[in-house]
Amino acid sequence: MSEQLLENFGIAVRRMRATRGLSQEQLAERSDLNRSYVGEIERGQVVSSLVTIQKLSNALDISASGLLQECEATANSRFVQRIKLTAIAC
Repeated sequence: MSEQLLENFGIAVRRMRATRGLSQEQLAERSDLNRSYVGEIERGQVVSSLVTIQKLSNALDISASGLLQECEATANSRFVQRIKLTAIAC
């Protein structure tokens, strides 16, 4: 379950970064984080602290709660997609 949370958070960050037309490097610079660390976040390989979530949300011009809501929406979307794939396979 926690792995899925990390993956969903990473997908949400990547999606929001892309919709704003930012590269990983630009997001890293705006959020005062290392570019490789931003990549690890987007790949769901690291656990982001509250401080990191706040830095990312500020850099993406969204509230921290808004960023976490995007993570939750990503989780719901992926869950629905898995259900549809399961239904097709049956």
